[in-house]
Amino acid sequence: MAFQTYSLFVLSVIMISFGQVESRLNLLQLQNDIDKLKADFNSSHSDVADGGPIFTERLSSWTERNEKRIILSQIISMYLKMLENTDRSKAHVRNIAEELQTLKESLSDGSKKIEDLKDLTKLQMSDLKVQRKAVNELFSVLQKLGDTSSSHKRKRSQFQRLCKC
Repeated sequence: MAFQTYSLFVLSVIMISFGQVESRLNLLQLQNDIDKLKADFNSSHSDVADGGPIFTERLSSWTERNEKRIILSQIISMYLKMLENTDRSKAHVRNIAEELQTLKESLSDGSKKIEDLKDLTKLQMSDLKVQRKAVNELFSVLQKLGDTSSSHKRKRSQFQRLCKC
């Protein structure tokens, strides 16, 4: 049951995290729908607090906007999966599911990135062919890493010049 309550809270966090999405959502109506869903799941049950939050703690460690899009797309997918097993004849369930689907579509780049990460974990690094390919790409990967870190350094030094701290 803890999953449902914290999941519903995170839905609110997700919607507020993206200003461009927020304008398309009726947050007051969604809050009412979420309250009804909480009642459906009996989320005031005492076991909800066991083990702490499911999503909100994870969200705090993803700080960059693009990073958040990745984790939020995965969280949205989990909500949609949860709602597949609920009574879709209820208007509040349908409304929440529709809004989640809209959010998922707006975060589609994050979903693709999640799939890329999953695919990476499936690579058989003990396979000689995979190792050969990896070695051939190593310099290119390191270059991209260097490009990324140098752009962060450049942004930081530009900020320091502009800042009168």
